Amino acid sequence: MGVLPRNQKAAAAWDSAAAHYERISLHLGDAIDHTILRLAPHAGERILDIGTGTGLAARRVASTGAAVVGIDLGAELIETARRLAPAIDFRVGDAEQLPFEDSSFDAVISTFGIMFAGRIKEAARETARVTRKGGRLALAWWTADSTVSKKFHLHQMFSPVAAPAPSPYHWGAREGIKELFGDAFDLKFELGDTCLRLSSGEEAWEMFEKGYGPTRTLALSLPEDRYREFRRAFIDFYEGCRTELGIAVPREYLVAVGTRR
Repeated sequence: MGVLPRNQKAAAAWDSAAAHYERISLHLGDAIDHTILRLAPHAGERILDIGTGTGLAARRVASTGAAVVGIDLGAELIETARRLAPAIDFRVGDAEQLPFEDSSFDAVISTFGIMFAGRIKEAARETARVTRKGGRLALAWWTADSTVSKKFHLHQMFSPVAAPAPSPYHWGAREGIKELFGDAFDLKFELGDTCLRLSSGEEAWEMFEKGYGPTRTLALSLPEDRYREFRRAFIDFYEGCRTELGIAVPREYLVAVGTRR
């Protein structure tokens, strides 16, 4: 099925980071491990990773002996994932129209992936459709008041494109995720924090401008004067979390775990 026409632009934005996105993922390793722990995958299970990126969560789930399928909008991201883990089944595809039969997975995981689907309610319905009865769901989602959400608002100050309404972060609470997934899954929740530790705001800019598709796409679209303003505002934002050793940016997220009815 591939990527739906309406999501081609989003696919290009996420794909612009290509292999550099792996560095972003590695700084989320503890949150990914938290989500996998609560999913509790077993050897022999078939598990889908939605929004797999360069495949870090898929690789860690596969290490339990599960048979993992990773799907993402970005063809370059998927190509990187295949290079890093040739034995895993990575595919280009769309969370809003999953290319799988009904009830074809024992479990589904998405770590900060499905939350960015353009039509999130359709992605939630598709997730439920491909999960077997009694199967499991585990999601990691940035909360609405997290520093990641605040960075999104910083982006919007410089973006010529209006923010999606509601934003992906709108759903980052128990009530929001219940609204999306609660009709199909019995859900439980747990808050988590992952801390981004780098030497400086300058290093944060270098990492995100190169490795995070939305930041990279916005930066490349701006005229020189606005680019400089964006860069300065971005660096100042991260320098607001300076310690004596560098920057330490707390990032709150919500883990939702569900059982398919």
